[in-house]
Amino acid sequence: MTALVLVLCAAIPYLAPALDEPFYVIVFARIMIWAIAAVSLNLIMGYGGMISFGHAVYLGIGGYAVAILGFHDITSAWVQLPVAVGLSAVVALVFGVICLRTRGIYFIMITLALAQMVYFLSVSAERYGSDDGLNILWRSDFGTRFFDLEDSVVMYYTIFAVLLGCLLVKWRIVMSRFGMVLRASSANDTRVQAAGIPTFRYRLVAFVIAGIMCGLAGFLQANLERFVSPDMMNWHRSGELILMTVLGGTSTLFGPVVGAVVFLMLSEILSTITIHWHLVFGPFLVIVVLFARGGVMGLLGSRARHD
Repeated sequence: MTALVLVLCAAIPYLAPALDEPFYVIVFARIMIWAIAAVSLNLIMGYGGMISFGHAVYLGIGGYAVAILGFHDITSAWVQLPVAVGLSAVVALVFGVICLRTRGIYFIMITLALAQMVYFLSVSAERYGSDDGLNILWRSDFGTRFFDLEDSVVMYYTIFAVLLGCLLVKWRIVMSRFGMVLRASSANDTRVQAAGIPTFRYRLVAFVIAGIMCGLAGFLQANLERFVSPDMMNWHRSGELILMTVLGGTSTLFGPVVGAVVFLMLSEILSTITIHWHLVFGPFLVIVVLFARGGVMGLLGSRARHD
């Protein structure tokens, strides 16, 4: 399943025109961006037990970094990308220091509250479009024609390469001593601390890494769509990221990718059939959650090794 999804993503720019369905190039580019965001959330939720209901805020921060700099005629990717990633890291660090002092439902609620603060800040920014959003005239410029994001194929494979890179980083983290501490902290934080391991630092670093990955997804989304709006970081976007992760399978390497593909493809197909597609999609999600604890990856019997 994993190999099939990755091969399909790699082949879509050639398959879609051959099938006379070029629209699917954009659809799969969006799917991969959401997959990057879901992979970042799964690092802290699936392995660290930190259910963040405000994770989409980093998607918005990465996107607005591109849009606002572009609004001021700064289109260089060598400026926009570090700003997008750096701001996401700083915000994740501040939010992490505050949120990681709580657990369970309190952690969920405080991540939601802090993310909504940023959301309403973007709504109140009238100069940058307020809730109408902000158009992006030019994609980020790397200054070389061999890496020109204005080329849709280059843009697509850049997203694909970032997705592979994020999966590799996540795999290295999960398989490392750092990842073992993170999982042990999720299972029994008190016992790990009693062993002399400062789990707060580990969880905070994971929180910041997840924020950076999601900010990178926001950078790519802004360049792909040429548009940003406060809706990118609203609470229901964070909810969708959680659903993608649960649907694909938490604590698995490729689960969030599969979850993003299933979630977005089903919503895309069902919405073309009926405007009441949620009536079909909702029960499907309930069935998966109730009867497939390992998500789609668990159903297919290909649960990734994580220890």
